Amino acid sequence: MVGISPTILRAWENLGLVSPTRTQSKYRLYSPRDVRVLKRAQFLRRARGMNAPAIVHLLKSQGLLAANAPSPTTNSIGRRLRRLRLQKSYSLSQVASAVDVSIGFLSAIERDQMTASVATLRRLARFYQIKILSLFNPSDANPGRVTPAERKILDAGPGVRMELLSWGNTMMEPHLFRIAPSAGSGESYAHEGEEFLYILRGKLEISVADGERLCLQEGDSFYFESSNEHHWRNPGKKDALVLWVNTPPTF
Repeated sequence: MVGISPTILRAWENLGLVSPTRTQSKYRLYSPRDVRVLKRAQFLRRARGMNAPAIVHLLKSQGLLAANAPSPTTNSIGRRLRRLRLQKSYSLSQVASAVDVSIGFLSAIERDQMTASVATLRRLARFYQIKILSLFNPSDANPGRVTPAERKILDAGPGVRMELLSWGNTMMEPHLFRIAPSAGSGESYAHEGEEFLYILRGKLEISVADGERLCLQEGDSFYFESSNEHHWRNPGKKDALVLWVNTPPTF
């Protein structure tokens, strides 16, 4: 009815966009109002390219969402990127030109009104000489065990959710990628290191510099050198769930 995947619906429920009642057997019961709110959120996501924090803020301001609804748990990178830019005394136009995006788009990212694709995050990280890892705002110490509730989460463009599974003094950078149908990395990108991925659910189409294009199925794994230009997308009709490991943690 709304035109979103079950994964996005669960994520939006966690953000407090809707709070469906539950039956004794734990089935969700969505009211007509829930559906209206979800349809409005989907419109803002598709037509305006707004991310979850911006959607929550706007719906609260419009009275469609309770003012005391929980705030999103995903990391807001806009303020960090703006702080980096101001610390280095760069203008919006200087950074936008360097990373090949429009001034308006960069401003929207800094105000958390839009999310940057993985490829754009890579260019921003290279420009500021940081690792994307730092945008997750992880603690310095390696926590060892990480429960699902403790994962660091980053939205990387519409329909792409990166969950950091470990951090600190590690030689690997393991993520759980949740990728909605038709969502992907954006443009091609490359960096130093090696990558390994394993398809837990769904499909992933990945292209590398030499023209090789693979459609990985559930249960497939793939290794490649990160220095090869690569891009990827979900060609399927359901969400893809991918265990993705980079080494060293330069992503």
